[in-house]
Amino acid sequence: MRVCVGTIVHHPEDARIMHRQIRALLDAGHEITYVAPFTDCNVTPDPRIRAVDVPRALGGRRRRALKAARGALKRGAEGADLLIVHDIELLLRLPRRRPVTVWDVHEDTAAVLEAETDLPELLRRTLPALIRRVEARAEDRLHLVLAEESHRERFSGSHPVVPNTTYVPRRQPPPPGRNRVVYVGRLSRARGAAELVELARRLIPHGIRMDLVGAADAEIRPMLRDAQRQGLLDWYGYVPNRHALRMAEGAIAGLSLLHDVPAYRRSMPAKIAEYMSRGLPVVTTPLPAAASLVGRAGYGVVTPFGDVDAALRAVLALRDDPEGAAAMGARGYEEALRHYDWPAHAGEFVGLLEEWADRPVTSGPEIGVLEAWHAI
Repeated sequence: MRVCVGTIVHHPEDARIMHRQIRALLDAGHEITYVAPFTDCNVTPDPRIRAVDVPRALGGRRRRALKAARGALKRGAEGADLLIVHDIELLLRLPRRRPVTVWDVHEDTAAVLEAETDLPELLRRTLPALIRRVEARAEDRLHLVLAEESHRERFSGSHPVVPNTTYVPRRQPPPPGRNRVVYVGRLSRARGAAELVELARRLIPHGIRMDLVGAADAEIRPMLRDAQRQGLLDWYGYVPNRHALRMAEGAIAGLSLLHDVPAYRRSMPAKIAEYMSRGLPVVTTPLPAAASLVGRAGYGVVTPFGDVDAALRAVLALRDDPEGAAAMGARGYEEALRHYDWPAHAGEFVGLLEEWADRPVTSGPEIGVLEAWHAI
């Protein structure tokens, strides 16, 4: 089977796209063309794939990427049995004649926009309704794969869920250490960046460092750079997921201080399972899914939203009780091995795509309601 995979928004080394889905397809013997922003992200493509380079759509700089996307998808999908797109933006640029097409729904885009405080008021008012119309039209024209059970609420049909699990090492990870904490993932206001910086400041007198591993939204990069210059923390920027999780091993805890916003309220943060897979106790805010998992079986500590004092107490308690922290980490690792190991889902994912690729080729009108979004 020949598969074209496309994104203009995500990093080419995105864990879900490259290291789970594409890797599973390659391991099953399928041919991959990958349309992604390799140059803009300074990434050398995997030699096993055919790479088609495109600009990256980032922040307010999207027109150039959208303009290039149509031709890139057309070239990438030529001769393919299946096209998988990972961005709602690419629904605007689907080739008119295309193979069977799948939209992998990573997130609730409308809910994410509610957390974007720097958007003009007009966009904040109009985009969510427009996005819901896009989703409805996409459901009529494409196959959908959902990253979360909670995404089902937005669609009228039944669509398979391919969860955001992780690769769980077969070796037992090292026990939690006593001198650093770690955050892995994208950094933004809504993901608790300000609380992380303040927590780092309060940990310094206790001899505990903070590692931040992930790209950051433009508005918070100055804050992170200032904190690093002051010696409060180490911010490594974007690191491929498989390397980032190795860096996380041996920390006191993995941090997830996400805010109570609609985009996160019904989802399980992927970083929770990733921390557990590396034997780390989790310190999380009380988002329902995260609090239910972490608090139910004692895989970590749940702290109130925005309460840096509570997060500080949680970290110090774990540092001062190494046996208890090690027990939490071991329980979390076993849970991740049983329920959050990607290889257990990879075969089902590949089989689903193979089944869809055997169906007649789909072609037809674009999901043109997005043209209005592009024009705003």
